[in-house]
Amino acid sequence: MPTLLLGLAIVSTGLYAGFMLVFQTGVMPALARLDDAHFVTAMRQVNALMPRGVFMTVFAGVLVFPPLVWAMPVDGRSEEATWLTIAATVCAIANHLVTVVGNVPLNNALAAAPVNPPGPARAAFEARWNAFHRMRTLLVTVAFALLVAAALV
Repeated sequence: MPTLLLGLAIVSTGLYAGFMLVFQTGVMPALARLDDAHFVTAMRQVNALMPRGVFMTVFAGVLVFPPLVWAMPVDGRSEEATWLTIAATVCAIANHLVTVVGNVPLNNALAAAPVNPPGPARAAFEARWNAFHRMRTLLVTVAFALLVAAALV
């Protein structure tokens, strides 16, 4: 069971880190090239469709599996592996806090903002959202690396 939980922690965190990285390096740079009206429309659509199904399962897995790994007693687990999984859990929680406190309120504000003209809605959203997204991408990528390291020690 401990090996399965560690595997699930690594897979869910790795999938989420990959998603965040693709959004950071591909989606947002592509959307940045759009005019204000198309940018606002596209981000509203992404934000409306994202929190469901597979995404929410992976999103939840990042919070559920890492703490289960270190909370479950295992004979022979090194203290180093335990601390690595605790650190990964802290990074995963911090990632989710940034999402809930930073990105989600901006998504909600964008959804409620008047879009005629769309420039002010974009200006209030884009730079701040990207800054929070960079932070959460870094946090979940570090969480993933820490879990992989825990599996290797």
